[in-house]
Amino acid sequence: MNKLFLVVVLSVFFAGPALAYDKDLAKNYEQYFSSFSGSGTGKAMQFISAEALVEGQKKGDNLFVLDIRTPGEKAIYGFNMTNSIAIPMNEVFKPESLKKIHEQLKVVVVCKGGTRAIAVATGLRNIGFSNVFVLKNGFADLANYLSATRAY
Repeated sequence: MNKLFLVVVLSVFFAGPALAYDKDLAKNYEQYFSSFSGSGTGKAMQFISAEALVEGQKKGDNLFVLDIRTPGEKAIYGFNMTNSIAIPMNEVFKPESLKKIHEQLKVVVVCKGGTRAIAVATGLRNIGFSNVFVLKNGFADLANYLSATRAY
């Protein structure tokens, strides 16, 4: 009897979490990530280079920069571009923050190195924002580009 109890407890403990995922959400992500295969993966990720961001800003392209870095990171250096806003990553998906993101413009999500921006951009696309890009390699790449080219 004790062995049976132990088997039941262990199966619930180990199998439970694997069976507890949200199947509807998984289906949603399956659909979202369906275009992420082979040579189309890079395009599906929708990266924008530092050069393209700077040149787009100069030309007056319809860009909206969403800086998701922490307040501490933004205190050191930040964006002063037209159509830019700073919303920390942990606040982006609050209803009042989502209302501030211009859906009609190309939204470029920026963080220090690009990793957090990929996560936020994926979430934004998954909830219905269709024109979302990630600044490739983040603010670090932008700083390097600006230093090297004096494009500002």
